[in-house]
Amino acid sequence: MGEKYNALVAHLREIRNLERAGAVLAWDQQVNMPNGGASARAAQLATLSRMAHELMTSADMPRLLEEAQAELNGADYDSDEASLIRVTRTDYDEATRLPSSLVAEITSAEAMANGVWVQARKTNDFASFVPALKHILELQQRKADLIGYTDHVYDAFLNEYERGMTAKDVKRVFEAHKPDLIKLIAAIRGNAHQNSDALVNQHFDIAAQRAFSEKMAAAIGYDFERGRLDEVVHPFCITFAQGDVRITTRFHDDFFNPAFFGTLHESGHAMYEQGVSPTLEGTPLSRGTSLAVHESQSRLWENFVGRSRNFWEWAFPQLVETFPTQFSGVDVETFYRAVNTVQPSFIRVEADEATYNLHIMLRFELEMELVTGAVKVEDLPREWNERFEAYFGIVPPTDSVGVLQDVHWSSGLIGYFPTYALGNLLTAQYYRQALMAHPNIPADMARGDFTDLREWMRLNIYQHGRKFTATELTKRITGEDIECGYYMDYLDEKYSAIYGL
Repeated sequence: MGEKYNALVAHLREIRNLERAGAVLAWDQQVNMPNGGASARAAQLATLSRMAHELMTSADMPRLLEEAQAELNGADYDSDEASLIRVTRTDYDEATRLPSSLVAEITSAEAMANGVWVQARKTNDFASFVPALKHILELQQRKADLIGYTDHVYDAFLNEYERGMTAKDVKRVFEAHKPDLIKLIAAIRGNAHQNSDALVNQHFDIAAQRAFSEKMAAAIGYDFERGRLDEVVHPFCITFAQGDVRITTRFHDDFFNPAFFGTLHESGHAMYEQGVSPTLEGTPLSRGTSLAVHESQSRLWENFVGRSRNFWEWAFPQLVETFPTQFSGVDVETFYRAVNTVQPSFIRVEADEATYNLHIMLRFELEMELVTGAVKVEDLPREWNERFEAYFGIVPPTDSVGVLQDVHWSSGLIGYFPTYALGNLLTAQYYRQALMAHPNIPADMARGDFTDLREWMRLNIYQHGRKFTATELTKRITGEDIECGYYMDYLDEKYSAIYGL
């Protein structure tokens, strides 16, 4: 491209380099850093975030955008160049509403809160986390007021992860499938005796779990030449560059599911990041377009692939080789049913597909009321437990498996939770389109071949990065906006067969 456009790209790459340097420090904080490094790490991250924000909001930015726009002179909407300018304008507009000092303060508070949360979760001590959470909430509310919103303050929080989506939109989608979800779960509960997950609740050597998880992650397409797997308190995926996209998981020596399905989940995120077009590397376009679309990919590989009968027709013999004692004499159908057992559970990341979205709806309700002050931080454990009992019929025995289980609030990620459930819905929509293009995908899975599915996702989703909003991308792929009907059809068909409904 021309000189003016290249000058804009060079400026944006400086910003991206600072952001990704911060990501390296954040990864190290959760994977390697000793507790004593918290305050220094918070200061380092705050400095990097402030510098990146100052570059984004500098007096040079509007000039660079205008000059690049004039030079492009009507480039096609779908082009990398027009997309970069379009997305950067929106990023710039939002960034200029925030002072760099607040950005740095938020980053520092979140870095400090992470260690507090880890210890509070470990010791079941919510009270020790209250001051940090209050501080984060106050800073995030200041940020929301500066960003602005039309209807509900939660819209400002949600917009950070789902640009253009509102709390009203989320509520409409949730309410559209919640009654059917509750009805399905009730029907399954009536036939609960037909299935058991006892098979996956045995002793499993952690080193063997790790080896098997890495083998399966590589098989579906996660490139370990451009990534690695580490162990953390709460799993995540993080990107330093397209050549360095790392995943994490957590292991239980008495439960197979968390590490294995967690690894597939994070591999789905990582494959999205590894699959972005190289032409976008180093720019604001070089990552997933929204968290709902991102979650559609993690849930695709975790559930639509990893919990499918076809996948285990291929993978189960290899699992038996890894754990011969645990699975001696077990057939693949029995194992398939075990990993698809539906039952109320305390931990969101370990929840089955049928109950998972209820975990998100509970969190969405709490966050909506938390940001308006209707629920006080001190009252979160009681509110959590009461609502959890109303949703699931069970009460968390400790805050560690209740209100303290997720890392998100310590990281300031208010507004993030709805994207998990929205991602489930998008998974069904996208997978339906992939099957229409490649009806052979299920049969290929049974042979350990994931090429067509992965390539369809790369061509239709991964390569575009942030060029299109989630709504634009979904309409391009499916001709529709986000819908819940396809996901409910998937759940009904799958679990009716498993539970004889």
